[in-house]
Amino acid sequence: MQKFNTQSPSHRSMASWIVLACMLFIAACSSLRLAYNNGDTLLYWWLDAYVDFDGEQKAEVKRDIDDLFRWHRKTQLQDYIQLLQRAQTQLKGEVTQAQLKANYDDIRARTQTLLLKAAPDIADLALTLKPDQLEQMEKKFAKNNAKFRKENMRGDRDDQNKYRYKKSMEQFELWFGNFSREQEAIIRKASDARPLDNQIWLDERMRRQESILALARKIMSEKPSREQAIAQIQSTIRENFARMDSSERKPFYDAYTAATIELVHTVIRIATPEQKAHAQKRMQGWITDFSTLAAEAK
Repeated sequence: MQKFNTQSPSHRSMASWIVLACMLFIAACSSLRLAYNNGDTLLYWWLDAYVDFDGEQKAEVKRDIDDLFRWHRKTQLQDYIQLLQRAQTQLKGEVTQAQLKANYDDIRARTQTLLLKAAPDIADLALTLKPDQLEQMEKKFAKNNAKFRKENMRGDRDDQNKYRYKKSMEQFELWFGNFSREQEAIIRKASDARPLDNQIWLDERMRRQESILALARKIMSEKPSREQAIAQIQSTIRENFARMDSSERKPFYDAYTAATIELVHTVIRIATPEQKAHAQKRMQGWITDFSTLAAEAK
């Protein structure tokens, strides 16, 4: 069903988050198969904007990305098909918030699996990074943070709620098509009911960025073995996922997740039969595309 956008939101610890973003980009495209088949190129360009690969790194990174997509195609797409089929079944009946929370947890777990799979490749790249590439990463992070502030923290509370609502509606319209003014008013109310604190999201993204840079500097200076680097990167990935469950900000995260699930539940509850049929058709198109992509991997 809906991919929950918590706005939280690596070279490849950074790449881990970029892999996820790449998959979300693919999902938003009208031609999923075309986008997926070109996702490796997109991901390479995206990573290169952060690291600015040198001649030796380019070939290795491209091979690693090819391997990651090959693994993903062979092992993950059937799971995506099952998730979409379950969502189709849920949409035919009365979807519960518990079911939506289970879908959210499922997507989160699959994302972590994907990132941990990339850890050896992240380690290989981390062991070859140079000081000027770390500077490039810092500059790119700073640029992204400035963009986040400009988009999410402009104006007063109502302005920020309006922007957040607009971004959510883009996702809902992707699934369900157009909404009436009456429906939009109900959705806006549910959207605004979510806790709003963009400073927390900015602080957290900057904390993640600093942890990535700190680990990259540590690997650069200490030159650990490949196995040690992999373990350090896997630990960082797990810590980032666990933070939502154990940090001092857990009450905020829990409240935001619960309110986001309620928002999605509201949209499904007020959707007309025609809108649900629109979502069913889109899901079936993805199921067909994922099935074709998975078959091509055999």
